[in-house]
Amino acid sequence: MTQEKNLTHLNVAGEARMVDVSEKAVTKRRAIAQGEIKMSSDTLATIEAGNAPKGDVLATARLAGIMAAKQTSQLIPLCHTLPLQNVKVELTADEHLPGYQIRAEVVTTAQTGVEMEALTAVSVSALTLYDMAKALEKTMIIQSVRLLEKTGGSSIIS
Repeated sequence: MTQEKNLTHLNVAGEARMVDVSEKAVTKRRAIAQGEIKMSSDTLATIEAGNAPKGDVLATARLAGIMAAKQTSQLIPLCHTLPLQNVKVELTADEHLPGYQIRAEVVTTAQTGVEMEALTAVSVSALTLYDMAKALEKTMIIQSVRLLEKTGGSSIIS
């Protein structure tokens, strides 16, 4: 096997390149990513009560994640620009963490998948939540950002 087949983002000279997906079939593609932001129980309670100094933390973080998914190709150099049909971001309070579980689902009909868009949505949601709540606590931890599921292409993860 050539290097180009093993490492699709490198050409035969080892230089970074965008993968040519023009010969791939257009199919419905879906990816789900998840991550967490850990914080003190007091910070969680303040956010849940709607008393954070910067306002509605969860709505802002949710919208930031959706916006980020739509901008992924401008943030990650070799990502393709994709028409996204749906982006869902859910932030669920988890008292055992304590903090929030963040989950993003992204759907497109295209020639390549939306894993990076889902991971970007989770990451930016977590960063926004941190930004919105940092007046309450600066020791929050963003962790465990990962791809949970990918369907619609030649490789499926679930």
